[in-house]
Amino acid sequence: MPRHLAPSQRCRILLGGPDRATPVVLFETAELLLEAPNWSLDGTSLLLNGDGRLWRLDVDDTGAGVHPVRFEGLPPVNNDHVLHPDGRHVLMSADDGHVYRGELTGGPVERITRDDGFWHFLHGVSPDGLRIAYVEIGSFEEPGRLVVQPVGGAPQVLDTGDGHLDGPEWTPDGRWILLNTEAFGATAGHAQLARVPDGGGPLERLVVSDTVDWFPHVSPDGRCGTYLSFPAGTVGHPADLDVVVHVVAADDWTTSVQRYPVQGGQGTTNVNGWAPDSARFAFVDYPTG
Repeated sequence: MPRHLAPSQRCRILLGGPDRATPVVLFETAELLLEAPNWSLDGTSLLLNGDGRLWRLDVDDTGAGVHPVRFEGLPPVNNDHVLHPDGRHVLMSADDGHVYRGELTGGPVERITRDDGFWHFLHGVSPDGLRIAYVEIGSFEEPGRLVVQPVGGAPQVLDTGDGHLDGPEWTPDGRWILLNTEAFGATAGHAQLARVPDGGGPLERLVVSDTVDWFPHVSPDGRCGTYLSFPAGTVGHPADLDVVVHVVAADDWTTSVQRYPVQGGQGTTNVNGWAPDSARFAFVDYPTG
């Protein structure tokens, strides 16, 4: 179900980066709760979800506000959406449990997941655009599984051990799929960052921390990464907590180059928000008062 702002709460689209000690407020609204920015391949706009729809924000003309992308036949969408490497299409997880593909200009959409009895939460598209990575969930009482599926082909489940996982996303070179997983701990909810070879293989842990770490993303040039840390003991990725957005070097996730404490969590950085020039990335916070 779409989320909404609480009384006195605001939604701010922020820009951070490896050379930004303080994030810049790009856009702010008290009217619409926006989530999970993707940056367009041409660098001119951000795509965000809000109130079950996808919205476009012109980076160089934020005073004009956000504009809906008008799709035909698309159920309400959530914050799991990824831009296709061709720069023309966007892939979106909808509240009927399926993944859809549509053009960034709007119009008809195509469903690309099967009626297999599972929910499909999209997070990654391979660099060649031929495969998607999503979390497959049957019962929400059970952990999700990592699935890689050729667009129009048969899904393949990759073994990532016990515990829930989320946020599977390819690195720009296509060699690894990054994710957060509970496989390294005995306590439910203690998600940690890891990666698995494309095609399957053993998990490799990226960070050992006391915090609950979600949603690793790598910049297009492969040099930097971001992730979101929740307080210790957090179960899942709830909204409206004191969280930290980290910027790291992609070859050393253990050391934060920048740290941005914000009020957020759910919606802050569920998907990759790096700009095509790799100099900045977009994320969201939801301050009150």
